[in-house]
This record gives sequence, structure tokens and C-alpha cells, in this order.
Amino acid sequence: MSDQSIIVRGNGTIFLGGPPLVKAATGEVVSAQDLGGADVHSRLSGVTDYTAESEAEACEIARDIVKYLNLNPEPLSLGRMEGEDPLYDCSELAGILPRDAKRSFDVREVIARIVDGSRFLEFKKEFGATMVTGFASLFGIPIGIVANNGILFSESTLKAVHFIEECSQRKLPLVFLQNITGFMVGSEYERQGIAKHGAKLVTAVSTTRCPKLTLILGGSYGAGNYGMAGRAFSPLFLYMLPNSRISVMGGMQAATVLSTVKREGIERKGRVGRRNSAVGGKWSAEEEEAFKKPILEKYEREGSYLYSTARLWDDGVICYKDTRKVLGLSLYSCLQQGEIEDTTFGLFRMFPVSHNKQTID
Repeated sequence: MSDQSIIVRGNGTIFLGGPPLVKAATGEVVSAQDLGGADVHSRLSGVTDYTAESEAEACEIARDIVKYLNLNPEPLSLGRMEGEDPLYDCSELAGILPRDAKRSFDVREVIARIVDGSRFLEFKKEFGATMVTGFASLFGIPIGIVANNGILFSESTLKAVHFIEECSQRKLPLVFLQNITGFMVGSEYERQGIAKHGAKLVTAVSTTRCPKLTLILGGSYGAGNYGMAGRAFSPLFLYMLPNSRISVMGGMQAATVLSTVKREGIERKGRVGRRNSAVGGKWSAEEEEAFKKPILEKYEREGSYLYSTARLWDDGVICYKDTRKVLGLSLYSCLQQGEIEDTTFGLFRMFPVSHNKQTID
């Protein structure tokens, strides 16, 4: 029934029925830790939000949680932006963020170069690892951060929904750090309900009354853009970094999809368009590459941050070294609008993530 929960590894346990009851009811022999210990509930079930290695550490985490409850927000002044500098220079982002969208990076390295004192209280760190969520301060203002660290699965999506609810209850501004190719696809993930879980994230993002800031620091593709507070979901400010790209999908994915549809049409009709350049329903590799080339070139050109900002799809391209300062000024500007309203969410179909392929919602 608590808003957030902490479990001590090797000591704390949570279960509806302990090992003796489980053995009596089902015949299963299982230890207390394997049944409901920290690893189970922090990494697999998501029941707990923080894992501590000792009771002393659990108390420290509890103090940090209270720190970000935002119980007594102080009045802000643009002329008095306060806050401890990060431990790492923001200009280092130029070397951390790759130009090649296929190369991965740990978004925590970005967070450490933006927030006050590089301090970040990560929420559900071990659960849904492809989404990083947590609390920090930016120029003295407590904020919630929602950041991508890979493709979105059901677990990482639900984690973000839970976190946005927490921030909405506390009336904390939300900062979204986008580097997203989209939601995971495939028959297994559809059976697990990736569509409904993705819809929950979109619902949370679109209905929260907390101020939203969005920074695109890598790729921003497809439905992932929606779930991470893209332009259509009204962030008060949306910025891009010079390595960013944005489009409905990656160029290669688009070219492959369109060429597959084209090939199937050729094989079905036994010819290629009006010119009938293929014989017997065949499409050569050379013809397929020629078909893909203009598509790839179009996506390469129009997916650029320059194409986006020239059409006012964002609020500007930030120099790496100015990222913290620009986000801070934008945050102060957002909070000059007055008290944050209460949030009333839409309907969440809060069925659990199932790893059983036979389970159907």
C-alpha cells in the first residue's frame, strides 16, 4: 500500500504464502529468498522499487525518497538559479553520444553530466532495464527523469507508467531523454500485451499535468516518439542535440518493408510494374537495391536534426556544452506559469506482464 518500497537483499522477503504453505499446497520446495526475495521482486516482478545491501543503506534510500517528495516547493526566481554543478563536465557529452545511431551508450552517463551533483536516485533500477527512471535536481528544482536505454519491452513500459504516476502525484516536472527505436515487436511480445502496455505509457504521458521537457539525444522513431513525450504530446520545450535523428522509422527498415511489399507484388503478378522488366515474377538483387536507394537517401536527408529544426518541429538544437543550462532555463520558465494542476489519469488496463505464452488478456 506504500507509494515506494525498499527491500534488503538477503533479508527482506515478500510473498502471499511462505515456503511451508507453498510446499503444503503445491508440493514445491523453495527457499524464502527464491520465492520472494530481493532478486525476485526487484528484477522480475517489479513489486519493490529499491534494493539495499544492508538496513543502513535502506535507511539512506528512505531519506533520499523523502527528499524528492516535493512537500514544500520553494518559490522560484530566474535571477537566482541555484544548484550544485555536476561532477562531470557537460561538454563531455560530445564524446559520449555517438554519431552512429546503431552504437549504444548508457544514458546514465548523460544524466550524470546534467543533474545537480551528478546525484540520481534511480527508481526500479533492476526492473525493465531498457528504461531508466529516477529522481534528481536541476538547478535546485526536484525533477523526474524518464530516459531510454534500449528498445521498450512491456516491463520497461510499465515501469515508466508507474514512475510518471509517482511524479504526477508529487507534481514534479518530467524530463524525457529520448533515444528510442520503438516498442519491441513480434508474436511473443504481442501475446504479452506490448500494445496495451504501450497504450498505458501514451495515456500517462498525454494526461499528466506535470510540465514536460523533452531532449532528443539519439534516435526518435515511430511509436517510441509518442511514448517519450514527442511533439504531438505537448512538451513545453523539445530540443535536439547535433547527433539526433527523427522519423517514423529507420531508413533501412522503411526500405526493407517497402521492398518486401514490392517483391510480393511482383511474385504475385509475375511482372514488374508497367515496364515488365522482370521475367517470370522474378526481381533481381540489382533491381531491389535500385529500388531501395532513393528511399534510403530520402530518410537520410529528412531524418536529420537540421531538417527537423528547419521546419520548427523542435524548439532548437542545443550545443552539447549548453545542455544543462538550456534545460535549467526552460525548467524555470515552465514553473513560472503557476501551481501545477492535479492530474486525473484515463483508464489503465493494468493487467500484469505475463511470461506465459498461453496467457491471453
